[in-house]
Amino acid sequence: MSVPLAKGGNVSLSKQAPGLTAVTVGLGWQAGTGYELDASALLCDASGKVLSDRHFVFFNNLSSPDGSVRHSGGGGPVGGDDQRIDVDLTRVPAEVTKVVFPVSLYEGAARGQTFGQVRRAHIRVLDQDSGAELARYDLVADGLAGETALVFGELYRHGAEWKFRAVGQGYASGLAGIATDYGVDVLKETAAPVPGPVPSDPSLGAGGYGPTPPAPVPPGPPAPAVTVTPTPTLVSPQPPTVAVPPHPTRSPDMTCFFDPGHGPGTTSVSWYPQWGVPRPVQACAECAQRVQTTAPPFYTPPQPPSPGYPQAQQGYPQQGYPQQGYPQQGYPAPQGDQQQGGRRFGTGALIGAGAAGLVGGALLNEAFDDDEPDVVINNYYEE
Repeated sequence: MSVPLAKGGNVSLSKQAPGLTAVTVGLGWQAGTGYELDASALLCDASGKVLSDRHFVFFNNLSSPDGSVRHSGGGGPVGGDDQRIDVDLTRVPAEVTKVVFPVSLYEGAARGQTFGQVRRAHIRVLDQDSGAELARYDLVADGLAGETALVFGELYRHGAEWKFRAVGQGYASGLAGIATDYGVDVLKETAAPVPGPVPSDPSLGAGGYGPTPPAPVPPGPPAPAVTVTPTPTLVSPQPPTVAVPPHPTRSPDMTCFFDPGHGPGTTSVSWYPQWGVPRPVQACAECAQRVQTTAPPFYTPPQPPSPGYPQAQQGYPQQGYPQQGYPQQGYPAPQGDQQQGGRRFGTGALIGAGAAGLVGGALLNEAFDDDEPDVVINNYYEE
């Protein structure tokens, strides 16, 4: 008894016909004049792709490599089927998990043909030994529009059983779209242009196919290989680039360090104070020149001499006048004065300091003197 199926439905063929070994898949349709429909079969593995291009059985490849699937060709209708495909279930390779059965319109897109104009399309499964129909799926054309190829159904393994499923999936790209979806490389054959006869020329006599092309000239001996030594390119070394440190910027409001009355300090110089650490200062041009030409540590501007005593200007050493605090060789200290530690003391100051020392010593002796009388202790020892 045949089982009618709707789209997506399935049935166990092994349960329908216990001991089933081979089936015939019949496909049929009704179409107008000029419609050419072709049925095919794809032997797919667990990934859903064909094992190879030879496992794509269609009108140009009527049998699979193992012979388990055979196409009947494009003969006339048999028992209401337009084309039939025989499947020997015992010879199907173990890696094949399903056999898919699509139908395509030949040059459907170029001819403007779709499955919307195809009527009474069906697929059915027959027991090949008894000829009994086991399952049937009638496709409904009302739900089809621009499809030029259609997968009618598929046989698939379910454990040790063989089952059949009604698919009804359409493709607008024809057989090429189905083949690409299932991993088949579709090669488009391009016809090579056939050269036509050369137009006849009355001057060439009978035939008129043009002059005979000249015989090809055999190639001469190959030219000896010439070794070309490349000329070395001399590159002149470039001088190293020296980075110049930027000049320290100064504040526009900074005046001359040595005398604010000179105006703004426009030049940065190193100042060595007498009792300090050298540091950079901003000076006017005149003071900067004086600092750069005078030995440290005195860079103070010249001072007017004191009345009654000729004093050398500070910062400008003069002949016969030693710099203050720094005795020079060949210039002894003035008579009557004592010099120590960079300071000068007069004779009167020395006399006063001596007297003060004598008085202080007397006071200290008196402070440490013991006013109590001496005590004599007599020790008596008894016999």
